[in-house]
Amino acid sequence: MTPHQKFYYLMAGVAGLLTLASLIGFILGKRARSDSSRAVVDNLNSRIRAWWMMIAVFAVAFLLGKDATLLLFAFTSFFALREFITLTPTRRGDHLPLSLSFFVLIPVQYLLIGDNWYGVFAIFIPVYAFLLLPAFAALAGDTEQFLERTAKIQWAVMVTVYCVSHAPALLLLDIPGYQGQNALLIFYLLLVVQLSDVLQYVCGKLFGKTKIAPVVSPSKTVEGFVGGGLGATLVGGAMWWITPFSPWQSLGLSFIIVLMGFLGGLALSAVKRSLGAKDWGSMIEGHGGMLDRIDSVAFAAPIFFHLTRYFFSA
Repeated sequence: MTPHQKFYYLMAGVAGLLTLASLIGFILGKRARSDSSRAVVDNLNSRIRAWWMMIAVFAVAFLLGKDATLLLFAFTSFFALREFITLTPTRRGDHLPLSLSFFVLIPVQYLLIGDNWYGVFAIFIPVYAFLLLPAFAALAGDTEQFLERTAKIQWAVMVTVYCVSHAPALLLLDIPGYQGQNALLIFYLLLVVQLSDVLQYVCGKLFGKTKIAPVVSPSKTVEGFVGGGLGATLVGGAMWWITPFSPWQSLGLSFIIVLMGFLGGLALSAVKRSLGAKDWGSMIEGHGGMLDRIDSVAFAAPIFFHLTRYFFSA
C-alpha cells in the first residue's frame, strides 16, 4: 500500500471508532438518571466531540504536507507554553526570557526540524536555551526568587516546546524501506497516547477502585491504568502495518508510549495541583487546555523518537 492508502484506511478506522463512541455516548446520555452519571456522560461526550475536531485538524495537516504539520505543532507548543506561563507567577524581570521563549525558541526549534538539522535540533533548547535564558533574566537585575522563576521557565520550555517537538521530528528519520511514510509514525504515536488516555478514563470510571496517587490525580486508578493501558497497547500492536515495526516490536513500543504517557499526565497533574488548578486552561471543550491534551505526548514523544531512531533509522 502507498502511504496515502495506509492513511485513508487508518482514518476510516478512526472515524469508525469515533462514530461508535458517539453512538455509545448518545445511548448513555439517554439512560443516565442521576446527576453524577449525567455529568460523567456529558464529559465523555464533550471529549468525543473534541476528538472529532482534533482528528480533522491533524488529517488536514497530514494531507497538506510537512510544512503544515510543523506549523500545527508550533502553534500547539505556543498555546501550551502560554497556558503554563499563565498559571505560574511571573515578574517584570522575566519579560525578556519569556519573549525569547515564545518568539525565538519556538520558531527556531521547528525550523531546525524543517531543515532536517538533527544535530542542532537535539541540543538547541537543552544546551543553548538552558544557559542563555537565565543569563538574559539576570540582566534585568531582579533577584527575587530568581532560581524558582528561572527553573519554571526552563521547565515550561522543555516540556511544551522541546519535548513536544519530538513528535513532528519523526519526519527527520531516515528509515530503510519506509521513505515517505514518516508522517504515519506521528499518527501512530498520537493515537496510542490519546487512546490510552481515553481508555484509562473509561476503565477508571467503570471499574476503578484503587487510586494510584489520590492527592495528585484522584481520577487515576490501578484498574483504569491496567485496563486502558492494555487496550491501547493491543491497538498499538495491531497498527504495526502503518509502521516499520514488526507486530511484536509495535506491541513493545506502544507499551512504552502508554507508560510514558501515563507518567507525563501524572507529573503535570502534580504541577497543576501545586498551583491549585484543575486544568491548564479551557481551550478545548471537555479536555481543559492544550497542555491537558499533550501532557502525555510531551513525555512519550522523545522516548519514542529516540528508540525509533536508534533501532530503526539508518
